[in-house]
Amino acid sequence: MRNAVRSLGRVLLLGVLIFGATCFAAEKPRIQVSDYIIHVVVTPQTHQLKAQARVKFTALEDINIAIFELHNALRPTRVIDTNGQSMPVERVSSDSTVRISLPSTLSKGASSTLIFEYEGAVQSADDSPVPGLKLAYIGDPITYLLYAGRWFPMVGYGTNRFTATISVSVPAGYTVIASGKASAAPGPEVAEESALSLPKGAPAPRKGQPKDAITRLATPSGGQTLTFTYEDRPSFPGTLLIGKYVQTKSTEGGLNINVYTTAEHKTFATNYADTATKEFFFFTTLYGPPFSQRLSVVELPDDTVPSAWAPEIAALAGRHFTEKGNYRLLANTIAHQWFGTMVSPANKNDWWLSDGAARYSEALYVEHVAGEAGFQEVTKDMSVGALAYVSVPLADVGRLDTFSPEFQSLVTDKGGMILAMLRWIIGEQAFDKTMRTFVSQYSGKTATVDDLRKIAEQASGEQLTWFFTQWLDSTGAPQFKNKYTVYRTGKGFRVVGEISQDMDLFRMPVELRIDTDGKTESKRVEVEGTNSAYSVDTFGRPRRITIDPNNQVLQNSLDLQVRTSIMRGQQDIEQGDLTEALKEFQKALDINRNSSLAHYRIAEVFFQQHNYQSAANAYREALNGDGEPRWTEVWSHIQLGMIFDLTGQRERATNEYRQALQTNDNTQNALDTARKYLQTPYQPQSQDKPAMQ
Repeated sequence: MRNAVRSLGRVLLLGVLIFGATCFAAEKPRIQVSDYIIHVVVTPQTHQLKAQARVKFTALEDINIAIFELHNALRPTRVIDTNGQSMPVERVSSDSTVRISLPSTLSKGASSTLIFEYEGAVQSADDSPVPGLKLAYIGDPITYLLYAGRWFPMVGYGTNRFTATISVSVPAGYTVIASGKASAAPGPEVAEESALSLPKGAPAPRKGQPKDAITRLATPSGGQTLTFTYEDRPSFPGTLLIGKYVQTKSTEGGLNINVYTTAEHKTFATNYADTATKEFFFFTTLYGPPFSQRLSVVELPDDTVPSAWAPEIAALAGRHFTEKGNYRLLANTIAHQWFGTMVSPANKNDWWLSDGAARYSEALYVEHVAGEAGFQEVTKDMSVGALAYVSVPLADVGRLDTFSPEFQSLVTDKGGMILAMLRWIIGEQAFDKTMRTFVSQYSGKTATVDDLRKIAEQASGEQLTWFFTQWLDSTGAPQFKNKYTVYRTGKGFRVVGEISQDMDLFRMPVELRIDTDGKTESKRVEVEGTNSAYSVDTFGRPRRITIDPNNQVLQNSLDLQVRTSIMRGQQDIEQGDLTEALKEFQKALDINRNSSLAHYRIAEVFFQQHNYQSAANAYREALNGDGEPRWTEVWSHIQLGMIFDLTGQRERATNEYRQALQTNDNTQNALDTARKYLQTPYQPQSQDKPAMQ
């Protein structure tokens, strides 16, 4: 089963979800861009891009060199100032930057404008800002120029908010999706005048100098030029999606939802429009109205990130456009219309305010549609990611590469867990007020952790420095142990016990649930230090005592240790390191020899290596394990059937497929797959991988 159960593999995926991410730690920006005027000509048939960008920026300190990031496949042909004077340009491919030598020192706080002319063929990941990951591609049927792809000169990825007017020229037959108000332009002269003419008040041109010193860019023959204006509020309007799309519209509730898919996925568009509408309204209820009531849900090719967002855009890879759909991933992506588009991190150390908030928003929507059980599953997923890498505190995450698994685990899942715990600490009403006020107060701005803390303290009336210090400045999580004695009293029973854990400075309220012969009792215990005593009176005889039954506190349980090792192993597989993956899966088995999931993941690796005997043995171990998660049973039978088909043992294969059907578990269309292979023996495809990815 492909791309199933996002629980353990999704940290890396959601990390890219922001806009796509960067793999290098760029130096601290010395300039801040406030506005772009861009004209770009895209020719999908030849993978070519030709562009002009007028960039207005302000110096954050005294500078002689202005440094911008730009995709390595794009070559600056000329950079001029507003007087038409050419600037010396140095291309540094190691960090995807161009360095412009200014004619004189630009003082701190002073502004200037540069006009870039550049071009190139963008068709592979070889020159990507993130090695091996395509964040920009020009071709058929879909061209994608993601903000993270650095297809225009930029600074301060994810933190530098800006306005933009982008004119896009494309051949006939292509739809263009971008942020902002769209208008059609009849030809290159109009696009040129609106986009790149010199600013009013600029010095008169020198004798013999062209009126505007700008090279004319022609619209492809028979094509069109569209201009997208995003100028009301600074944000991140830097993503272009161009393709032979089929459009599906929805205006339910006054929203303007447009779903753009390939013809192949047209049948699923209405379902996605309905889901997007419900999620949009849900988040509006929680956080207030976003910048825009427009949203484009757009299909991306499968060769890039699984999802991406920009103002008014939620893009998902084509593999997620199915009959069932991926409402969780869509919810996370749409939540970025508030956390990212409206409020963004002031610096990399604050990045979790965007990605963590979107992750927790996803969890809240799951709770809304699937109840407490669904919410608990997402919480477990977040806990796994939060503790997958514990060498760096979240407060220092800025020194990590933005695209590294460590960075993504921390900002996405630990960030989400911090918000979940904040809700537990201050209560649902105060938490909802906090998040709504946070979005409203910092709308169109960047924010810091201290900004969120102050609002939470005002909403709750509590001092919360200890909470944020504990979870941001330290690593790891407690592992709770419980010792208790039950006494009979005149009115029932009394449980006297002690919760212990090994973190001396730890402080958190923890729920204690006591199941009895009669009514279940709950008590909120303030855990401080390594040992915390409690006493609970019950009417019925206590049968079982559970610490933190609803996973409201991040804790390092044995089950979580198993899951984090498995998750790290899956990330190793994503990076092609099967040897390290097996080591991580073995660590999980060292903790729990009966882990069906660990055995299943080991079997996947052996299957990829065509070591079918070892794979079959591991799938049988998964069937004989603890059965967690439940889908390991049905898919182990299917995988065994596939192995028997591959080795010419059809009768044994059909027996496994029948056993799969008997589970009545259709996780990720398992039953449909079993029926298919009952009819026709499994035949491997060149791109086939083990089923549960």
